[in-house]
Amino acid sequence: MKKILVVAALLGLSTAAVAQEGKQLLWGDTHLHTTYSSDAFANNNLSADPDTAYRFAMGLPVIHPYHRARVQIETPLDFLVVSDHAEYLGVIRHVYYEGADTEGLGPLATIKAKIAEWIFRRALDGKDARSLFIDVLPVAEDPRQAAAAEYENRGRNVGWLPPMPAVEVDTWNSITSAADRYNNPGVFTAMIGWEWSSIPGGANLHRVVLTDAGADVARTFQPFGLDDSPYPEDLWAWLDATSAATGADFLAIPHNSNISKGFMFDTKTLRGADFSPEYIDQRRKWERIAEITQIKGDSETHPDLSPQDEFADFETYPFYIQREPTPYIAAVGDYLRPALRRGLELERQLGANPYQLGFIGSTDAHTALSSAEEDNFMGKLATDSIPENKNRRFGKKGGAYGWGMSASGRAAVWAGANTREEIFAAMKRREVYATTGPRIAVQFFGGWGFSEADLGATDLYAQATAHGVPMGGELVLPAQDARAPAFILQALKDPANANLDRLQIIKGWVDGAGVSHEQVYDVAWSGEREPGPDGKLPAVGNTVDVTTGRYTNSIGAPQLTAVWQDPAFDPSQAAFYYARVLQIPTPRHSLYDALALGGEQATGRPDSIQERAYTSPIWFQPRRD
Repeated sequence: MKKILVVAALLGLSTAAVAQEGKQLLWGDTHLHTTYSSDAFANNNLSADPDTAYRFAMGLPVIHPYHRARVQIETPLDFLVVSDHAEYLGVIRHVYYEGADTEGLGPLATIKAKIAEWIFRRALDGKDARSLFIDVLPVAEDPRQAAAAEYENRGRNVGWLPPMPAVEVDTWNSITSAADRYNNPGVFTAMIGWEWSSIPGGANLHRVVLTDAGADVARTFQPFGLDDSPYPEDLWAWLDATSAATGADFLAIPHNSNISKGFMFDTKTLRGADFSPEYIDQRRKWERIAEITQIKGDSETHPDLSPQDEFADFETYPFYIQREPTPYIAAVGDYLRPALRRGLELERQLGANPYQLGFIGSTDAHTALSSAEEDNFMGKLATDSIPENKNRRFGKKGGAYGWGMSASGRAAVWAGANTREEIFAAMKRREVYATTGPRIAVQFFGGWGFSEADLGATDLYAQATAHGVPMGGELVLPAQDARAPAFILQALKDPANANLDRLQIIKGWVDGAGVSHEQVYDVAWSGEREPGPDGKLPAVGNTVDVTTGRYTNSIGAPQLTAVWQDPAFDPSQAAFYYARVLQIPTPRHSLYDALALGGEQATGRPDSIQERAYTSPIWFQPRRD
């Protein structure tokens, strides 16, 4: 293996990690809900609309929808997607404020009072308003059977709320108009999107759908929702037809696979069929990236699935979205590292990889406030914005709670410009990565002929892509060559956040028998540490003072770089490689809350965490003669 170069300069940090030739590093959020999402409104977001969301993201002070204080993001974003739920889009808000035509609908006459009871009264009785939508979801059952039942009943009333198409059209027009109003090419990008919210039997199969189109085109269609179909392939078929009819392009981004009960990245379709070439082609076309981290936990991997990875148990979220809590069981189809491995195995069997996915992070906040900083976290729901409410359970005993949520995440994009077109293009080519909140700048390239002399080069992007590919790319071994690929990895700390602990490269590969494997490599680290006899690198330490919620940057490094070559490379084996960058430990948002309340620790959560970045993978394909 080539020598590892570690740089920990305190002054004169290289700017190469934050600027690439012809590319800008842009920070954003592709998954944010406003008052127009029914579950957001029912959980006390009665006022924060897309205007609020864009103003907050741009760095302006806004009024919080629950406690009504002035709030502000610490560092403005470069882009934002407002992604309200397609199902009942704006309907509950409309009925509450405007009333409804109840002719022939019977129970709708009392719906306004019912909503008011949920929002304002039930919390007083110890029945949290957050259970409103959990209570109308079916009790846990087989997800395939639940999907079939939902498909049979599509378009009909759900629970006590009838569909209101005219309200949904008006709301969509309002959302798309706001996006165009705030979109300012080169300065701030407002992209149009929504969420398709399939959750059969409590298996989260949600996708955020975003488009490169403007409001004029977006108004020619209405977002596809669960009420149209619970099946992902039906969503993709709709995207095909709508793209052909309008010229708009789309991406569907899976999120919270960690609570999909193994169905997000399964080996069969939700209808129970084997994967066909057409199914794989559709999935590869529309699903290029996935959300690896957000408020409802981390979706990289799980300690049960990656037992040799000492950092696998990070922000684990063991709560399904269903009325009756059931024990959490981590499945291969729930997490992205196992999904990448499964993709290699399926490629061996079927000739194509359905799970060749890049990574982004986003928030999934329902407050209209894209907050991902531990010390400035606004909570998942408006109700969760104050510390007193953070330990209250969602729904019945054993459900999720505010301190169980993560202050995460961020989408990082290497784009040609801050425009809809360039950001969308970067996502399609998977030149993107995720962080759990901090703005850690990361470059990752794979190719041949790299050396330590390339590190810090002002034309690094041009040099690296001349002999390889950036994150999200695919490597094919040159003819008559069996050399192992080399990887360039550079990371620069968030200027307003903590130092870095280490750089890691995670490899997955499939052997001659078609079985996949994984290995985590520490490739650069701060300080004078050395791996022990077991190959493990000692911990960086922890400066968090749990009595004050403060930490120091007396450990770690502001910048780490490495050129690394795979020591176990086999030119006959397909593989993927992605980078994971770890910060030193910092206080978790729940510790700040506990201290503010005069306590010592938040119930059931750690005092400190190691925030991180995940790059999109680079895939190696054996030469096909």
